Amino acid sequence: MALCDGDEEYAGLLSEYMQRQEHLPWSVRTYTDVGKLLAQEKEVDLLVVAEASYVEELKGLPARRMIILNESGIVRDKNLRYVNKFQRADHVLRELIAVYLEICTQVLPRLGIEGKTRFIGFFSPVRRCMQTPFAITMSKLLSRDYKTLYLNFEYFAADQELLADAQTRDLADLLYFLGAENDKFALRLQSMVGKLGLLDYIPPMKSGQNLLGITPKEWLTFLQRLQELGEYEFIVMDLSECMQGLFDVLRACYRVFTITMEDRAASGKLTQYEKLLEQYSYDDVIQKTHRCKLPKIRHLPAELEYYDRGELADYVEEQIRELLEKDS
Repeated sequence: MALCDGDEEYAGLLSEYMQRQEHLPWSVRTYTDVGKLLAQEKEVDLLVVAEASYVEELKGLPARRMIILNESGIVRDKNLRYVNKFQRADHVLRELIAVYLEICTQVLPRLGIEGKTRFIGFFSPVRRCMQTPFAITMSKLLSRDYKTLYLNFEYFAADQELLADAQTRDLADLLYFLGAENDKFALRLQSMVGKLGLLDYIPPMKSGQNLLGITPKEWLTFLQRLQELGEYEFIVMDLSECMQGLFDVLRACYRVFTITMEDRAASGKLTQYEKLLEQYSYDDVIQKTHRCKLPKIRHLPAELEYYDRGELADYVEEQIRELLEKDS
């Protein structure tokens, strides 16, 4: 990829950000002078040029795709691709990867880390039990030391910070590409990943109706594809009963956390849930389930960014220590 922007600070920061990413399918060459770009580049896959640096002569450069970093908000040439320059670097990168996927034909190096991906499931039949704050907090704390991905499977995702806007792809879009080759599936995943500090997440489905339509086989295929990539050490799944094959997904987990409460209604739901697991021969899910009774949380951070500190984080750190001790 050739990047050209007369704004030296922006060009340097964006180039540095991309070079820090471990699994990008391209190398980056950066220019702040369009004349030098024209003189030195002969052929590139992606040519990314700031709107203020664009000149017509660039159309003569053999580039498989040209992308304009839009500064004015105006699309001046409908034959060119435009990406908003003034958005977060990870959002810019997502859009660049999406464009690259259109021209990607070669097999890419396998993405991966040493070790096995472990799925951590969160599910409780009890409503309003702080399952999602618990799951996000554990995800953020794990991400300090381990490559971690958070997935939300609620019909209505409560945390607006995680939701995709109308133009951004979500979990439903990623599932659409299950049939793609491994290298392209990996890039699709990377193009959709959002960031909460060190934590990766895929925006949950905008429509719960999409969630209901995914078959148990598709869910298990999805988990298998994620595991085959070897990109993450922990994948934390914030599950709900609004999905087919819930028990099979729980069975695929390394550990399941179920929040309990002491009132009569909650106790009845938990009893019924465990009886169903036994009735349908999912006793192994019960064996790997850790029942948690959360302490009284007087204050929860207003923003997800700060979920890795405070009363809930202190409790979750204890759960992580027990999890890792058992693993070792």
